[in-house]
Amino acid sequence: MTTLIEETTRPLEIHEPELPAARLRTTMAAMRLQFTWFGTRKSLSPQQKDQAAQSFGAEGQFLSAGKKLFDTRHHRFKAVTAVRHRATAYFQGMSLPYPEPAIRLVRQEDVDELQARMGQFAEELAAAVEALDAEFYELRLAAREQLGRLYCEADYPASLAGLFTMAWDFPSVEPPEYLRRLSPQLYRQECQRVSARFDEAVQLAEQMFLSELGELVSHLAERLSGDADGKPKAFRDSSVENLTEFFQRFSRLNIRSNDELQALVDEAQAVVRGVGPQQLRDSSALRGQVSGELARVQDALDALMVDRPRRNILRRAK
Repeated sequence: MTTLIEETTRPLEIHEPELPAARLRTTMAAMRLQFTWFGTRKSLSPQQKDQAAQSFGAEGQFLSAGKKLFDTRHHRFKAVTAVRHRATAYFQGMSLPYPEPAIRLVRQEDVDELQARMGQFAEELAAAVEALDAEFYELRLAAREQLGRLYCEADYPASLAGLFTMAWDFPSVEPPEYLRRLSPQLYRQECQRVSARFDEAVQLAEQMFLSELGELVSHLAERLSGDADGKPKAFRDSSVENLTEFFQRFSRLNIRSNDELQALVDEAQAVVRGVGPQQLRDSSALRGQVSGELARVQDALDALMVDRPRRNILRRAK
């Protein structure tokens, strides 16, 4: 594992280590999370679409139709999908985006924790699939009745074992070292390509933080402002708690690439610091104060989002 991470994150020909992109390259590791998932929906055959189209006086070639192989509302299947959702949310919460499919950037110091947690998710998924598989026969019997003539025995595997799995690895995103020996010119080109990838990763991280903070601030400010039917608008504790979680994640993953974004995060954090959901419910004055201050933060965020394209151009030119 140590060798893999060192290969993944080894800086190549970086002359400005103070740049955010260089910091990403030297402190983060590339990680990929993938799922193998049994499809629970299947398209109708051309003959079945023709038959369905007849009831509407249409032609089958202009009809798109499918069927569910079994009841996906079943609690056993929901338990399987819940593990996938939790694993994906955890992975995204511990990582930054990277401009290649399925790959994100994680802190090198978090690799052991990620490895252990993903192992736990994999065990939970295997147990949930085993429980679903134990009731799969009954689900197929129910599907036979629910689908009628659309039911096809060939659509169903004998067992679900191995059809719902998750895997993760730490791929190298750096130019291979052997390329330096084979073709120095091509190696330099690959170094430039990777450098551009990390520049883009910085922009993606900024966009992610700006968008998420904007949504959280806007939602809480809206729920705290005004009345609904003569009463203060209702809001969930999570409206405040989600902001607190964002501040923690921003502090952990912040790449220190945008002073204005940092200032707005600090300002928003100061607005809600020490303020609990119940305090906001009990005091209309506090609600008004927090709502007004968050609205000002939101205006500044909106202005920063509008100005981002020009700033990105200037950064690339520099």
